[in-house]
Formats: sequence, structure tokens, C-alpha cells
Amino acid sequence: MNKDLNGIKNHKYKSCIIGFQGVEGSFSHQALIEYFGEERDTLAFGKFQDVFEAIENNKINYGVLPIENSSTGGIAEVYDLLYKYGFYIVGEKCVKVDHNLIGIKGSSIHDLKEVYSHEQGFLQCREYLDKHEKWTLIPYFNTARSAKLIHDENVKHKGCIASKKAAELYGLEILESHIHYNKNNITRFIIISKLKEVTRNCDKISVILSLPHKAGSLYKALRHFEENNCNMLKIESRPIVGKSWEYLFYIDFHGNLNEKSIIKLINDIEQESLYFKLLGNYKGEVS
Repeated sequence: MNKDLNGIKNHKYKSCIIGFQGVEGSFSHQALIEYFGEERDTLAFGKFQDVFEAIENNKINYGVLPIENSSTGGIAEVYDLLYKYGFYIVGEKCVKVDHNLIGIKGSSIHDLKEVYSHEQGFLQCREYLDKHEKWTLIPYFNTARSAKLIHDENVKHKGCIASKKAAELYGLEILESHIHYNKNNITRFIIISKLKEVTRNCDKISVILSLPHKAGSLYKALRHFEENNCNMLKIESRPIVGKSWEYLFYIDFHGNLNEKSIIKLINDIEQESLYFKLLGNYKGEVS
């Protein structure tokens, strides 16, 4: 039996430090506040990997990271880092993402020559940006830091794509609102930790596995969901570095580790796998 199936624990987040990628006003910071509450000790980091390293070095207890967007799909770097560091997912939070074109006070769309944002911001607004081909799109750390940059440089020809909150925070002007093409644009954030946390109301499980590189191996693994009457929510594949055309599979499904059928399902899948890890059992917001 997988050792990760043992020990149902409940942590109350009483005294902890929480890390996120970005700055105040970012969607990651919003997800942190909505999940943990306002009165928390937090640390901001420039890159996704910085958050993982801070957990590894015991500088923070939890990290808040985007894992999937309803418009652009999974965020590959975060999936890869979950595998690299082997941390647990202990929760998730969904945030409605509203992108706006932003500039300094007194500027207009006609002044713009350069637009800054995170790559995801550009992707989620691509239909709007296609109408403004003369703009130079410059990828930046995240949407909120893009807003801070525009504030600091204070020139009319530079703008950014960011949230209304970021515009307010840095004293900027919204030049055009709601420029994302999917009006139901939602990003799912995960809460990660070194420690596994499972409570009796958890209803979502995430695992990562690799399978033999032969015909039928994926089918043999997935058939156990039907055999154990379990609903699979998502499957995402990522290439295994150093093994061309072989993949890791990240799977989310309904369940709680207190359920005998779930324990059987996990053991059945693990027996089919070359590599298997339970990433977490937590309360889901996406079903």
C-alpha cells in the first residue's frame, strides 16, 4: 500500500507564512486572500520555482500557484515543478480573471506602442490584441508587476494588461475594460505544502504517474476508474525529460482517502504504473 494513504490530518492555518508568485494586486495574491483570509504573513516571489524553493528551504509553509486557466488550459511549468519537488496539493481556489488594458493617467489607446503582461494575459486576450498589430507585446513576470512597471516608468506609450485592482493600486487608468475573449475566464490556483493534509470533507484527489511505453497501458490504468465507480475530472500529460515520447500523467478525480473504494482504486492504478505519487486529497472547487 502507498505510504501516502496513511494518516488523516487536519491543519487550521493558525500560524503560517504563505508565498505566492507576483506582487500585491496580482491574481495569485487575490487567490491567497480568498483562501486564507486577509490577516496572514505573506512573501512575494518573482518566479514559480522561487515559491517551491522557499517551501523546500522552510521559508514558507504554503505556496499559492496557478495551475490551470479555463481559456488557455494547464500551466506546464507548475505541473513540472510539482513532479520535480514532490510537494502536496492541500487545497484549491478558483478566481475569475478580468483583464483590462491599462495606461498612465492622461494616456489613451492611441498613445500605446508597447504593452506588457504575463504570457497568459496575452493568450487570454489574443483576439483583442490581434486587432492592434502595431503594438509590441512584451512578456513580463506577471500582470500586477506589469502594472507596477507602467507606474514606475510613467510614459504614455507604454501600457499593460492587468486587473482593475492593479490599476487602482498603482494609480493607473483603465483604457479598455474586459478585453479577454472568454467572458467566463477563470484561473484555478493550487495550495501546496511539504506536508500532506487530508480532512473528512475532502472530495478531490490528484495523482501523478508514468506508465509502460507499450500499447494499452493507459487504457489499463484508466479502466480502474469505471471498475471502482469513480469520476475522473481531468487528465494532463507532460513529457518526461530525457525519455523522448514518454509522458507523465496528472489525473484529478473525485474521492476521499477515507473511502475503501478510493483506496482500492489508487492501489489498482499504482500496480499499473512505473512511477506513482499521490499529490493530494483536498476540498475541490472544480467538479
